[in-house]
Amino acid sequence: MDLEVYSLAQRPELVPLLDDFAGAWPEFMAWDPIASLYYAVADEVYPEFVLVAIDPASPGRALARAYSVPLAWPDDQPLPPGGWDRVVQRATINRLAGLKTTVVSALEICVQPDQRGRGLSARMLAALRDNTARLGYRTLVAPVRPSGKHARPDEAMTTYVARTRSDGLPEDPWLRTHVRAGGRIEAVAPRSMTIPGTLAEWRSWTGLPFDTTGPVHVPGALAPVHCDTTHDHAVYVEPNVWIRHGL
Repeated sequence: MDLEVYSLAQRPELVPLLDDFAGAWPEFMAWDPIASLYYAVADEVYPEFVLVAIDPASPGRALARAYSVPLAWPDDQPLPPGGWDRVVQRATINRLAGLKTTVVSALEICVQPDQRGRGLSARMLAALRDNTARLGYRTLVAPVRPSGKHARPDEAMTTYVARTRSDGLPEDPWLRTHVRAGGRIEAVAPRSMTIPGTLAEWRSWTGLPFDTTGPVHVPGALAPVHCDTTHDHAVYVEPNVWIRHGL
């Protein structure tokens, strides 16, 4: 397949294609309260850091997208346990304060559901690495969401990350793709995304009853959702894995 990847700075007319990814993520993931700090302004504020992949034979649909953001983060400072949420907060604060950015963090690589299994995620990761280097940065970090972890929601992320194949590469396909591309697993971000909601909201997002206090296994979640019927809320805390790419 011919695949052309552009940043929004290069092709701003591709912005409308970014919204056409129905079913790409579980519904509940759209309700991280921190997300709008980035996505609401990404095409206007960070166009150089947003990539869109199209097939030139059918340019009216994006096949994949990649979001990233620059931020100020010292090389000698550990990457934050707050992961994805902390990156968005830090980048927003840095931008408003006018600070010089030092690294780029990936936030999302997403492939259309009907295009998966064709190697597009690896190609988008390579494009993101190349774009980061082209913009003058030497480091790309990523709070990675392991693609197979949802099948083991009760397993600790630290244990899951340690699973390797006979060749020494990670068992998880998405972690393995990052390592093959030159990334290094650095740490677990135990509270990378926090998504709270009322029980009614969680029912609407998942179709599950949420009628019993305790852990709830939600399809697509990497860990159980904590349900509290007494206080009418449920909270999902997603762990991710920090990977560092030296460019």
